[in-house]
Amino acid sequence: MSIAVVVFSGGQDSTTCLVQALQTYDEVHAITFDYGQRHVAEIEVAKALTERLGVKAHKVMDVSLLGELALSSLTRDDIPVSRELQDNGLPNTFVPGRNILFLTLAAIYAYQVGAEAVITGVCETDFSGYPDCRDEFVKALNRAVVLGMERPVRFETPLMWLDKAETWALADRCGHLETVRHHTLTCYNGIQGDGCGECPACLLRARGLQEYLEQGEAVRARLAVKLAPAS
Repeated sequence: MSIAVVVFSGGQDSTTCLVQALQTYDEVHAITFDYGQRHVAEIEVAKALTERLGVKAHKVMDVSLLGELALSSLTRDDIPVSRELQDNGLPNTFVPGRNILFLTLAAIYAYQVGAEAVITGVCETDFSGYPDCRDEFVKALNRAVVLGMERPVRFETPLMWLDKAETWALADRCGHLETVRHHTLTCYNGIQGDGCGECPACLLRARGLQEYLEQGEAVRARLAVKLAPAS
């Protein structure tokens, strides 16, 4: 029996990964991390989505220590989200170490439930400038985790080379375009669905949706090429 663990925030990308995994694996576990994020609504959205999608195993893990250590506009109410880059060249929505911690803990959970894969919605094509969303990082951490646990586990990144329009196309292909559009929370200002329309996450999401709605056939064709097995 094939088993996967999905790192699940309740946002557009992780929900798209979850609906795809539910059609690919015999058993799917979702794991959501409470890291002291400023919008605790993410946790409730994730719970509601797993119930809506019929996910039988959903674990919410308290990792609030990360929020105490990592200074970011996503962990501090007094730091407004900014479109300007910081002195280090990264956006102030970057949470240092977040995906290092999340993927490591998800791999430990995968070890316990006998899962062969850990799935995460990170993306390098339309990513927000986060170094822990890069393909090189995910592969390096995957190698380290396998060495450290002496157990094979794959870190899968289905969205890594998809742009946002193609991500919408994938959700549609899985039969959940409306679910992803209206029931996820991607907005940095904590507004569900189409969001605030102003923060970087909402602008990226909206541009991708508009492209997909206007050029659906072309976007689906691009997606099909990317999803085709390598010869």
